[in-house]
Amino acid sequence: MNGMVTEIFAFTLTTMGWMLESSTLPLDYWKVLTLDGTVLTTAMLWSNLWKDCITDSTGLSSCKEFPSMLALDGYIQACRGLMIAAVCLGFFGALFALVGMKCTKIGGTVVNKARIACFAGVNFILSGLCSLSSCSIYAHRITTEFFDPMFVEQKYELGAALFIGWGGSILCILGGGLFCFSIAGSCTKRFAGYIYKGATSHSHISSYPRGQAKSLNQRPPSEYSSSSTVLYFDKNMYV
Repeated sequence: MNGMVTEIFAFTLTTMGWMLESSTLPLDYWKVLTLDGTVLTTAMLWSNLWKDCITDSTGLSSCKEFPSMLALDGYIQACRGLMIAAVCLGFFGALFALVGMKCTKIGGTVVNKARIACFAGVNFILSGLCSLSSCSIYAHRITTEFFDPMFVEQKYELGAALFIGWGGSILCILGGGLFCFSIAGSCTKRFAGYIYKGATSHSHISSYPRGQAKSLNQRPPSEYSSSSTVLYFDKNMYV
């Protein structure tokens, strides 16, 4: 029962983390910059993995998508690939988790379900690591440009999408770790069952000689009493 509750809790964590990772990929505010002027001329520049945009004080946005994937900076291409890999790994991890969880009726024996659950945990851990790496690479580029005194262009700050991606990555890694530990509990119970069965069979085998020993150690009948035995040896001695 405890293992089933642990797996349900892990599935909840990983599902929430995967949903956060999936929402981070198309989210707008990966990096932001606020241009302060008068109250009526305040504008905000923001960018994500797909486009650059500007939003004025009236709420109107004007965006420009990146023209060519091959002409992009290397870090943006890397972040795109890592985030897409994170979403795909999380999707397949969710499918394997549904098959491997103890509360479902598919997946075969308990040992097979534990292995499938462990494989799902590995997928979720890899998904979290990919998303964590993507957000960290993007954030490192922003902070490097911001603290570089020789960088004369507009200096952006960290957007809300990065924090959402980091949160989803941590949830996926934690839930995937719980799924991986579930196979250890199943194997422990399996070996404990083998030990219990072995001890039971050993007691059955050893009980038979004990019964024989008990029958051999029973008190001899009266004709083989100590007195008759002494008389018997007395006759032999005289002969």
